[in-house]
Amino acid sequence: MIHINYLAILIAVVANFIFGFIWYTPLFGKIWGREMHADMSQKPKSSEMIKGMIFMVIGNFLFAWVFAHNMAAWSFVPNTKDMSLSATAMMGAIFTWLGFFFPVDLGTVAWERKSWTLFFINTGYHLLSLIIVAFILVYMK
Repeated sequence: MIHINYLAILIAVVANFIFGFIWYTPLFGKIWGREMHADMSQKPKSSEMIKGMIFMVIGNFLFAWVFAHNMAAWSFVPNTKDMSLSATAMMGAIFTWLGFFFPVDLGTVAWERKSWTLFFINTGYHLLSLIIVAFILVYMK
């Protein structure tokens, strides 16, 4: 039986939302906007911002909920119970990133002609987001 801590998922959603804001606004917002060919002088309409935030919260919930199931399933792999919580979090985050996010991010360079700069911004976000959520899920088990 897989146990899922919904409080951990809620905290992961909030943490990931805040992290995404920091990553794509003060840290890399201008570079990301330039690489996306966005007009950064145009402020989005309030309705667009609200819609984007709602979609982001829904996406963050689905991400944390599915990742919690994935992390819980790792506990059935032999010898994983002997690993530290930090090692479990890192293993889950890195393997999930390597198998599911990194290939898609590479595809944006190969097929969508996105820049390597955009690749590193987005894939860095995906990896760090997975690490943050993994640590929350593992330590709040």
